[in-house]
Amino acid sequence: MDETTRLRLDVSYDGRDFSGWAVQPSRRTVAGVLLEALERLTGPDVALGLTVAGRTDAGVHATGQVCHIDLPTATWSALESSLVRRLAALMPPDARVRAVTPVPSTFDARFSATFRRYEYRIADTTFGPEPLRRHDTLWWVRPLDLDRLQQAADGLVGLHDFAAFCKRKEHATTVRAITRLDWRREADGVAVATVQADAFCQAMVRSLVGAMLTVGDGRRAPEWPAKLLSLRERSSEVTVAPAHGLTLIAVGYAAEADYAERAEATRRLRA
Repeated sequence: MDETTRLRLDVSYDGRDFSGWAVQPSRRTVAGVLLEALERLTGPDVALGLTVAGRTDAGVHATGQVCHIDLPTATWSALESSLVRRLAALMPPDARVRAVTPVPSTFDARFSATFRRYEYRIADTTFGPEPLRRHDTLWWVRPLDLDRLQQAADGLVGLHDFAAFCKRKEHATTVRAITRLDWRREADGVAVATVQADAFCQAMVRSLVGAMLTVGDGRRAPEWPAKLLSLRERSSEVTVAPAHGLTLIAVGYAAEADYAERAEATRRLRA
């Protein structure tokens, strides 16, 4: 078997016209356009093992997505100096590989990750989002109180079972550790939620935001979202916030020497 080199790809995309990350028959996805570009460069079945840090849903954006592939070392040597530029020429304008970096074979974009960080943008101004930001910012017609939003956020930080906020998958845990959840106002008045955790289950971030928004606009008490943590199934009272306000902005990794150890620990936890 030919020697291979594992490559880390840092990826950005506008999720508006994608049906999420994962390849789906007859649907336009981020992984689909990336694999198509790689195949045009290297030939079929040369770039193998595409693995992503976190599969984003349809309409969700990314400025800090990470994935990895394995390329024959000879192919990587031939493309090393031009791969980013060539991918830019082959991929559509709403998806970009910003960097390609060789990493140890123990690196796993999904299981070696120590955290994922998202931001959710909301404009509660009377005129809505600025036109140039309308595709990554939700318009909320009710005024939001940032102090109430932060009170709701504080009750959700820590290690909890987030079953009330997740689409449950068979044999998968809904226990997650949120290490950061805070709100701020940007200079243009947009409210931004930053949420960071070891990992997220499907629809979790948008469900958390949806619950907190009902606190921020005064319809729910600040303690309400945290009370839902006692549930062991998805709450019908939680509205999932629209996808377009959400962006994956960063994925963190352990030190290089700890890639394999972290990946093994994560696999055990997720099982």
